[in-house]
Amino acid sequence: MKQIDLIATSAFGLESIVANELKQLGYDKLNVENGLVKFQADFNAIARCNLWLRSADRLLINVGKFEAYSFEELFEKTKALPWYYWLTRDAEFPVVGKSIKSRLFSVSDCQAIVKKAIVEKMKEKYHQKWFAETGPRYKVQVGLLSDIATLTIDTSGQGLHKRGYRKGSSAAPLKETLAAAMVNISRWKPDRALIDPFCGSGTIPIEAALIGKNIAPGIYRNFAAEKWPILNKQTWNEAREEALDLIDRVQLLGITGYDIKKSAVELSEYHAGLAGIKNTISFKQQEVSKLNTKYEYGYLITNPPYGERLSEKPAIEDLYQQTKTSFARLNTWSLYILTSYLQLEKIIKRKADKKRKLYNGRIQCYYYQFYGPKPDTLKGVFAKKD
Repeated sequence: MKQIDLIATSAFGLESIVANELKQLGYDKLNVENGLVKFQADFNAIARCNLWLRSADRLLINVGKFEAYSFEELFEKTKALPWYYWLTRDAEFPVVGKSIKSRLFSVSDCQAIVKKAIVEKMKEKYHQKWFAETGPRYKVQVGLLSDIATLTIDTSGQGLHKRGYRKGSSAAPLKETLAAAMVNISRWKPDRALIDPFCGSGTIPIEAALIGKNIAPGIYRNFAAEKWPILNKQTWNEAREEALDLIDRVQLLGITGYDIKKSAVELSEYHAGLAGIKNTISFKQQEVSKLNTKYEYGYLITNPPYGERLSEKPAIEDLYQQTKTSFARLNTWSLYILTSYLQLEKIIKRKADKKRKLYNGRIQCYYYQFYGPKPDTLKGVFAKKD
């Protein structure tokens, strides 16, 4: 089957996580770069990757890459690419762009030139002067980095963090893609207990449950490429059938989400219901100072409030002081905490075994990782405290 060049984009710091997800899907011809993973695969990968990638932002087709030092060069080299292979005669193809450290710094001009070049190519192919653009949508992006232009087509439509289950959000929502990456970085296994004491709208517990039950994160949504004639319905039907067959309907999960706000707990339960996993997660209203567990071993994975505004600092410092006693009760647990609050280690009086720089939106954070002891295999991983 014909191989095509694809790009899975990601937030900075998550490239290796996305690469591992692609390897698990069977795609091993990978090239990891800042903010993206390039790979080769067959057409079926467009459907499978959109359905299964948990931590990627989008899946793009890499149409072409070349040096561009002038607008004329950008036009001619764009026109030389086989756009008619992907775009239909009636294709709607908006062009977006970005330019970093390039001579062609005017993004609007670059977008207009790429649009014109594609139209001229389509004129040659179809022998007509005007295109209605009433058909399937193909969002084209021209990205210029250090005078190298990359032309792509977006297969996803809405970003892959749009799973379809989150209809509302808490004050500072965590992207589903980042939440899934946090769970994967922790190497949590479905047979281990998991707690999120600041669950907000339920994103981390829900993403953990989707991983634990092996549910494809995109199984309940649609994608831009589903309307493309080059990918028939059978391709998408087979990919969804595969995803449904691979759901683990037997695995029991010990996942609990807590939040001090009743509205957050209700919202989390609502979202879990939309994700089809309401009965696999327990959500409870509780402040962090009362956090405890009946399980001897487990994982705490959370994204507590940061207190970015100066007026919030005193309340945030008090909140993190409360975590000190609560986390001490979990001395046999592994703790994974994403925050921009730099005094965490000092307050809980414990040095992280590992820190990973990640970005929650535009906020630079650290993912603090505190490793607990390995479970006593004689007791079992779901062993309760004595």
